Amino acid sequence: MVVKRPQVAVAVLVPVLVMFGIGLWGIDRGGMWRDEAVTFQVARRSLPQIWQLLHSVDAVHGLYYLLMHPVLALHPGEVALRLPSLCAAAATAGLVAALGARLARPRVGLWAGLLYAVTPMAGHFAQEGRSYALVAAGVAASTLLLARAVTADAGGDGTGGGDQEDAPVGRLARHARVVGWCAYGGVVAVTVLLHEFAVLILLAHAATLALARMPRRVWRDWACAAGAVLLVLLPLALVSSGQAEQVAWLRPPGGGTVERLLRSFTGPTQLVLGPYLLLIALALRHPFTPPARRGELSVPTVALPLLLLPPAALIAVSRHWPLYDDRYVLYALAGAPLLAAAGAERLVLAARRVGLARREADDLMRGGLMRGGLGGAPDPASDADPGADSERGPGPGSGLVRGVRVPYAATLAGVLVITLAFVSQLPVLREDRDPARRPDNLAVVSAAAAQRMDPGDPVLFLPSLGRRSALAYPKGFHGTRDIALEEPAPVSGTLYGRETGPDELRRRLAGLDRVWVVAEPYALKSAWYPSDPTERVKLTVVGEEFVPRAEFVRKGSILRLYVRRAPTM
Repeated sequence: MVVKRPQVAVAVLVPVLVMFGIGLWGIDRGGMWRDEAVTFQVARRSLPQIWQLLHSVDAVHGLYYLLMHPVLALHPGEVALRLPSLCAAAATAGLVAALGARLARPRVGLWAGLLYAVTPMAGHFAQEGRSYALVAAGVAASTLLLARAVTADAGGDGTGGGDQEDAPVGRLARHARVVGWCAYGGVVAVTVLLHEFAVLILLAHAATLALARMPRRVWRDWACAAGAVLLVLLPLALVSSGQAEQVAWLRPPGGGTVERLLRSFTGPTQLVLGPYLLLIALALRHPFTPPARRGELSVPTVALPLLLLPPAALIAVSRHWPLYDDRYVLYALAGAPLLAAAGAERLVLAARRVGLARREADDLMRGGLMRGGLGGAPDPASDADPGADSERGPGPGSGLVRGVRVPYAATLAGVLVITLAFVSQLPVLREDRDPARRPDNLAVVSAAAAQRMDPGDPVLFLPSLGRRSALAYPKGFHGTRDIALEEPAPVSGTLYGRETGPDELRRRLAGLDRVWVVAEPYALKSAWYPSDPTERVKLTVVGEEFVPRAEFVRKGSILRLYVRRAPTM
């Protein structure tokens, strides 16, 4: 099949524009949640301050903070915070389409890219000011580069065993192979530095090479690139292993983890989930037959390991060492639309074969009637190649079977089905753009503080990470006094600042008649017992010497005004 470059360009560009449009819809939702707030306040620090922070916390996101630093330096706002993720999501949709076009045909790429774009999970992280959409783009790009590098490798080892005139060709082949594998290794290295759990893509790519029965030369070149990636990752892994308390909130995956991830990858609505799984099943029905040539990639050999192996590996590890969260395997989502598009292609080709067989049977019947029953002259076309009719132009009644109308009609039919899937998931997408869908909304907390706190009011954050609302939206806390703070976050090289010791905090609280407490909901429960002595002093002094006077609850935070107890007689 001859693939025209304009067809590939359209197949790639359309998903990019669709993903960008969906991601742009509601991107300024009026508030950051806690993880985005960390990006916002860290990326706006100076480069030395960011470097100082990474030595103690958040090293796993260090490269992302450095990339976001110039972005937020230009315009520190919520849209600018999320715009790199939006661009990365749009690029991922285009890269998925390019993979489908390369491994199958342009319409498969178009369908796969559009399916990726309309998946609510992709739209969710397109509007998230964190690194996960960028990681997904890096994985998709590295997978496409793997396919290209394998193709360059399959062209020969470039030793040039023929005439001397072939020597330049051999050198060009070697150069193309080296460049291809260097590009692959470089993109994977950047991706794993954006988030180290992306290293699991190497496991998926190794399975792809095994399923495609790649020759030793390809394995050798891939192993060199993968080894270089692991060497680049090693320092980050060593540093981040010492910051393991950052993921202490994670729990071992439960029974519904796989089902939840499946619905996130394919679509949360039953109307989309069923057909989606059916198409994937069609793609995987004898997925490697008829046998491809040794060393030849196909959609199943690339998409199936990408879809299954990274999540399965992380879930398996997390049963003993909890590390799993859906966002950490967002990049595996790309495998699902590729398989579904390949299944749709099989369905179209099967329908076309049925239509051609029926037409050939009708032609044979008409030819027999003319020769036998009517006694007429034989039809010249009846003695021709039975498949030749499918190459002729469309005639009356050709419909979706004859001539060049077939691929375009099938392509448009597939686009229509994806459009219907998008429409059926519009309520999910609309709901996701509600700030209430995030764990918290720090803008609301800051606005509540601005309405109820007066200049000079003392504020106590319980625990210290509750200070993130003041760091993300300082206007709401303008003029208030942070009683426990000893050293601000940027100067101290911490996320939320360094607080004073327990004795000094007790002395500061002793001179107050009232204090505002901005608390996490769990911090006000009797079961919470902090290990930090300063946090224990907050609980003890406020609980023993103050009584609550007013309370304002916002999702993820509680603002409570305490006044000093009246002296007992």
